[in-house]
Amino acid sequence: QVQLVESGGGLVQAGGSLRLSCAASGRAFSSYGMGWFRQAPGKEREFVAAISWSGGTTAYVDSVKGRFTISRDIAKNTLYLQMNSLKPEDTAVYFCAADRNPFYNGSYVPGYWGQGTQVTVSS
Repeated sequence: QVQLVESGGGLVQAGGSLRLSCAASGRAFSSYGMGWFRQAPGKEREFVAAISWSGGTTAYVDSVKGRFTISRDIAKNTLYLQMNSLKPEDTAVYFCAADRNPFYNGSYVPGYWGQGTQVTVSS
């Protein structure tokens, strides 16, 4: 069983940066694949980034490549998403997700989800 709590969202101007954090509880955290999804108003949920249990494999949606970086700290049971060069189209609720099975795109629906954190990018 894994519980996830996101933090770090907020309002930022275009071109700015934010770092999202996802605190995970549960003994099996280190063996789970983890990732971030987002959902903008009126749009479907979208895969953003994912990382393997070891941290050795990462994947990103094309629209954030080169701007966002996903990472995890096993010792702190925490997942991160560093977001740079933010654009207004990045505005969304960002969700942390985890699953025993690794996932690297939006075709697999993870079993565990956080409640989300709002990111708003002003132009």
